[in-house]
Amino acid sequence: MKNKHSGKGFTLIEVMIVVAIIGIIAAIAVPSYQSYVQRSRCELIKADLVELAQFMERVYSTRFDYRVDDGSGGVTAPALPFSQSPRDDDQAAFTIAFDGNVEQSSYTLKATPETGMLDSVDCGDNNDNTLTINEQGVKSW
Repeated sequence: MKNKHSGKGFTLIEVMIVVAIIGIIAAIAVPSYQSYVQRSRCELIKADLVELAQFMERVYSTRFDYRVDDGSGGVTAPALPFSQSPRDDDQAAFTIAFDGNVEQSSYTLKATPETGMLDSVDCGDNNDNTLTINEQGVKSW
């Protein structure tokens, strides 16, 4: 007589072992992935700040002044080509703006983490996670 249970399929123990293995792998992979995303955001904002510093140097090389004409005979800070990082993302991690006034021979650019991103971004030793670069190329991050 033939046995009705011919051994095809998986037992409950085998399925539980596979689920446990997948859980262990996920527990290792998720924090590693989150760390990678954080490091990539930090490297991106650093590159964006350097790019904006180069933009400011191009402004200076044409006028010997970091400021531009405001249209009424005065001078003002130039409009930055972009003011968030990442640029094309709906959920920006950083907002970029001038820190203080732009003078004839000086400026400081500052990147501040967005409120919702403070927990997911840690790019430096400072407590507020702001990054800056000035006209001399001095960076704080």
